Amino acid sequence: MNEDADRPSEVHIIGGGLAGCEAAWQAAEMGVPVVLHEMRGVRGTDAHKTDGLAELVCSNSFRSDDAESNAVGVLHAEMRLAGSLIMRAADAHKVPAGGALAVDRDGFSQAVTAAIETHPLIRVEREEVTGLPPSEWDQAIIATGPLTAPLLAEAIRAETGEDALAFFDAIAPIVHTDSIDMGICWYQSRYDKPGPGGTGKDYINCPMTEAQYNAFVDALISSDKTGFKEWEGTPYFDGCLPIEVMAERGRETLRHGPMKPMGLTNAHQPAIKPYAVVQMRQDNALGTLYNMVGFQTKLKYGAQTDVFRMIPGLENAEFARLGGLHRNTYIHSPVLLDRSLALKTRPGLRFAGQITGCEGYVESAGIGLLAGRFAAGERLGRAPSLPPETTALGALLAHITGGHLVSDEEPGKRSFQPMNINFGLFPPLEPGAIERPDGAKRFRGKEKALAKRAATARRALADCADWLAEGGR
Repeated sequence: MNEDADRPSEVHIIGGGLAGCEAAWQAAEMGVPVVLHEMRGVRGTDAHKTDGLAELVCSNSFRSDDAESNAVGVLHAEMRLAGSLIMRAADAHKVPAGGALAVDRDGFSQAVTAAIETHPLIRVEREEVTGLPPSEWDQAIIATGPLTAPLLAEAIRAETGEDALAFFDAIAPIVHTDSIDMGICWYQSRYDKPGPGGTGKDYINCPMTEAQYNAFVDALISSDKTGFKEWEGTPYFDGCLPIEVMAERGRETLRHGPMKPMGLTNAHQPAIKPYAVVQMRQDNALGTLYNMVGFQTKLKYGAQTDVFRMIPGLENAEFARLGGLHRNTYIHSPVLLDRSLALKTRPGLRFAGQITGCEGYVESAGIGLLAGRFAAGERLGRAPSLPPETTALGALLAHITGGHLVSDEEPGKRSFQPMNINFGLFPPLEPGAIERPDGAKRFRGKEKALAKRAATARRALADCADWLAEGGR
C-alpha cells in the first residue's frame, strides 16, 4: 500500500528504453506513481554499450521532422503536443541532419535518464524481471523492446500460447570525421533541404563512378558475412535491410535506395553527375563522428573495413564503430492485444514499443506514450481514451492492434509485420478535402499527392489537439 492514501497505486513498467521511459513519464505526469524496472546495470545486452536509459543502439536519426508532408514528422508534432519526454530530449540535443531530426546520442540518453531519475513520482529499480509481472502488479507495461531477455520472452510465450515473431536488425558503421577525405567528398543535403538545426549542407557525400559502384557491389556480395546459426531463417525487416542483402537483390538496388544520386551535385566536379553516392550523417554534437546512412550490415569486421574503404573519400577511414547484427523479437499483437494495448487474456498487462511490432525510435516511443496514458487512466478510474485513427498515434495503434492483412487463401498465415508510421496507415480523406489551388491548370500526379499529404497532416494534428483537449490527457 502507498503511504499516501489519496495517491493512486503504482504502475510497473519493465524496460528503460524509449517506450518504457515515455510510458513512465506520461503516467507520472498524470499523477500516477511509477516503478521503472531496467535490467541494464545488472545484466547487459548484445547491442547496448551503456547503462543509460533510452540509449540509441542503431541510427541517431528520428527521421523527417516535416509535419506537413511526412508521416513521421506528423508523429513528432503529435507527441510534442502530448508533452513527450522523448521529443523534448531530442529537440534539446539535435544535430544538423538536413530535413531529419537527428540527435547527439549521449546527450539525448543523459537528458532522458536525468528527467526520469529526478521525477518525484518515478522510482527506477535496476533489476532483471525474469517472468511476467506478479498478480499484485495489476497495472503493468512490458516495454522490453527487440532485445527482450530470454527468460521473460519465454514467460510471454507460455502466457500467450503464441510463438514470438523475429527478424534481424543490422547496425550501420560510424566513422571519425577527420579521417574522411573532403577533397573527394562534399557537404550537401539532398536538394539542399535544411532541417532542424541544419543548413542544407548537413550530410557528407561520397561520389562513385559506374566502375567504382560495380566493383563495390561485387565486393559486398562476395565478402564474408556473419552466419545466422540458431537464428537461421529469421526474416529481415525491409525498412532496415543489411546493405549486402540489398546488393544481392539486384545490381541496381542500391543505386535506387540508400546510394541514389538524386538531388546532389558534386562540389568538386559540378558538371559530372555521380553514378551513385554514399551519404554520411552527423552522429554527435561535436561533429567528430558521422554514420553511414542506410549501411546496416552483417559483414564480418575485417570485411567491413576492406569493403567500406573502397568508397571514394573513405580510403583512410577510421571507424569508431563497425556495423553489427542483433535479433529483434515482437509479438503477434493483432491477435494478442486489445485496442488499449492490454493482453486480452490478462487485463491490466500492456505491451509497448518495438515488442508490439512497430518499427522505429519515434514509433516505439509513441506507443509507449499511449500505453502509459492508458495504464494511468485506468489507475485513476477512467476508461482508456483512444486517439482517433485519423491521427498518427491512432493510425499506428490501429495497425498494431488489427491493421494487418489476412490472406483468404491461407487464413491461418500471419501477415503482421513491423511497420514505420506512413500515410498509408491513415484513413482516407473525406470527399472534397483536397481542393485545386487557385489558378492551377494541372492538379494531378506529384502536385495532387503533396496536397493529399498536407491535408492528411492538417487533419491529424487538428484531431490530435481535439483528442488531448477532450480527455486524451
